[in-house]
Amino acid sequence: MRVDRDFKLDFDDVLIRPKRSTLSSRRLVDLNRKFEFRHSNETWEGIPVIAANMDTTGTFEIAESLKKEKMLTAIHKFYSLDQWAKAINSNQIDLEHCAVTFGVEEAENAEEFFDYLEKNNLNKPKFICLDVANGYTELFLDLVKKIRSKFDNPLIAGNVVTGEMTEALILAGADIVKIGIGPGSVCTTRTVTGVGYPQLSAIIECADAAHGLRGHVISDGGCSKPGDVAKAFGAGADFVMLGGMFAGHEESGGELIEKDGKKYKQFYGMSSDTAMERYYGDIKNYRASEGETIALEYKGPIDKTIQQILGGLRSAATYVGAKDIKNLPKCTTFILKYK
Repeated sequence: MRVDRDFKLDFDDVLIRPKRSTLSSRRLVDLNRKFEFRHSNETWEGIPVIAANMDTTGTFEIAESLKKEKMLTAIHKFYSLDQWAKAINSNQIDLEHCAVTFGVEEAENAEEFFDYLEKNNLNKPKFICLDVANGYTELFLDLVKKIRSKFDNPLIAGNVVTGEMTEALILAGADIVKIGIGPGSVCTTRTVTGVGYPQLSAIIECADAAHGLRGHVISDGGCSKPGDVAKAFGAGADFVMLGGMFAGHEESGGELIEKDGKKYKQFYGMSSDTAMERYYGDIKNYRASEGETIALEYKGPIDKTIQQILGGLRSAATYVGAKDIKNLPKCTTFILKYK
């Protein structure tokens, strides 16, 4: 047993200090970034905000809304091949701004997925996302190597929260590492297992490790308001993945519930009882639920939420003099809030 006595920070522990700026308007801030990847020959350009690969947010409907701003959607792993084909044929989604998600078990069918699209003359998603709750296993590292050897797509892998494992995943073949264990609003990993890492510090440390290897990181979880998104980018995240902020909308998944004259939408973690019973029939007797189910007040169409997030980012950049999102970390100084 050992104790790490270094001070670690979450989003709520800090504010961004304003600085003198030459920017005269929020309109002058460029939120687009162009990425090249360590292992893939592909490039990608757009606003690096991603809808999380949960079945309530990683939907084709949300992808259709986010593509208007050239934002990304990590499509959840429970859509069938027929559902993918229908969405692609109807031009419902822009595949340049989509990732297909596989867990450890689903990754066995990755070749089948891409073969199906090719045989049916269907375009393919730009990104592959390998998503597990615990990215620290040798099994997962082996899976990253296997998928890397078979596909040239930009590869997202996670989740982890430490620099050394970020480096290991990049060296194994990941182009982008997903950072976050336990910070999500419907994730109970920290309370059920005691495992986790304050998200702001995790981003700072993992981004530093990744960028030294020409890799990238996604901040996954912990953002509950637009200012948190700005803090994540300011800490060095290349992409920010959002779940709860994109949940509860018309385009979101989840059951629509009406109670006492108000509308709500169901939102739950992908390791919750709700998700496991829905997709696997029950909870295995060797594991515990690490997510909860909540009812979010219905938010209507997602467009207004997108505008608030992007508007908040532009405002944050003008407060610190960052002309674009890539330069936000260089211009960011965090100050501690003492409670």
